[in-house]
Amino acid sequence: MTAIHDMTAAELLAAYKTRKLSPVEAIDGVIARIEAWEPKLKALYAPDFGNARRQAKEAEKRWTAGTPMGALDGVPITIKENIATKGVPVPLGTAATDLVPAAADAPAAARVKEAGAIVLSKTTMPDYGMLSSGRSSFHPLTRNPWNLAWNPGGSSAGAGAAAAAGYGPLHLGTDIGGSVRLPAAWNGIFTLKPSLGRVPVDPPYLGRAIGPMTRTVEDAALLMAELSKPDWRDFMNLPPAAIDWAAGPLDPKGLKIGLHLDAGSGLPVDPEVKAAIEAAAKLFEKAGAHIEPVKPFLSAEMLRLQDLFWRVRSWVDFSALSHAKQNSVLPFIADWCRGGADVSGPTVIKGLANYMAIRAAAVKATQPFDYVLSPVSPVPTFAAEWETPTNDVKRPLEHISFTMPYNMSEQPASSINCAYTKDGKPIGLQIAGHRFDDGGVLRLSRWFEQARGPQKKWPEPS
Repeated sequence: MTAIHDMTAAELLAAYKTRKLSPVEAIDGVIARIEAWEPKLKALYAPDFGNARRQAKEAEKRWTAGTPMGALDGVPITIKENIATKGVPVPLGTAATDLVPAAADAPAAARVKEAGAIVLSKTTMPDYGMLSSGRSSFHPLTRNPWNLAWNPGGSSAGAGAAAAAGYGPLHLGTDIGGSVRLPAAWNGIFTLKPSLGRVPVDPPYLGRAIGPMTRTVEDAALLMAELSKPDWRDFMNLPPAAIDWAAGPLDPKGLKIGLHLDAGSGLPVDPEVKAAIEAAAKLFEKAGAHIEPVKPFLSAEMLRLQDLFWRVRSWVDFSALSHAKQNSVLPFIADWCRGGADVSGPTVIKGLANYMAIRAAAVKATQPFDYVLSPVSPVPTFAAEWETPTNDVKRPLEHISFTMPYNMSEQPASSINCAYTKDGKPIGLQIAGHRFDDGGVLRLSRWFEQARGPQKKWPEPS
């Protein structure tokens, strides 16, 4: 029998239904796994195992009575710490935040609780979510379970590491430039960055999305069915859509699929990454898809202006802090924020207009295709102690040229493991679709999940 901590949400639910396993046994099994890993991994913030066990007993009673609370009753889940859960402070990954308990559950947290999922813990993130790394001034250094010397990515650092390590089947992350897809790629798991507004976010912001982080596409679909329910607090929330989240794989035969191997800016694509994405594209081609190249569309100036705009936005918040609090922010982030000081008004407007320029370029480049394949990151994961793959505050965004445009264009994009480097680092394939086609991206990801063949066994604690 599959170890409890390796069971998918779908498998747990089936076992609950047939009484082969109870939620109490599942929660205990996952907590045991966490206790074996967490001293070295440091993926969690504010774990509450006592409450989780109490909830598991209640879920067990409901399953015994044949009256489950919802579609996820008794399934363990973790939630990224910037998604508010009532009564738990939201430090935003930084020691500069006052630790005030959240007054209410954010929409995503509310939906999964309503469905019966049991929150084991929050997960870690870097300062303000503005790093693709497990580095934080508030949390201990989060590491990658495939190799503790490697970075888990970010900003959904803890969520990505937790999913790969077996901290239960379901995890929630957030993404404004690649923050669910990058850790998914570097931890070898699956994720979907949905169309903007598909999953309600509070507070919403340009490009910000919440996505499921799981080991399987099926589990991500289970989560999306709950997360996509509306919430008035997101004033950019899309109207409810009749998406069959449980639909089977999408046969690529006859589809026109773009292959995007040159972003036009940022870091060059590592040869092993390029070879892995090309090999994945050949699987689609063998299945009858028409593969055509996608021209580069993100210029170096677009990337520079995006970096500058985010610096200014963060400088506004950073400059309002006391000197003592500024000194408690991760030095890399503090230096990055200061790069947004004294920027002229016209330049800020250019930065804002750049959002729309990136959006227009992404839509124009991808419009001729049904779906687009690309690397998630041009490079594999990097040293755990580094803030970014360049580790250079002057070049902080050069690894997000494939991911960030889909935040601006509001298009759905997934990350699914497609290969490993010679030294065992996971490589993520990004599958992007047209705006609102979240179901199609999931279904095509599910096809690839079956076509790619068996993956390496999940890492074990040493």
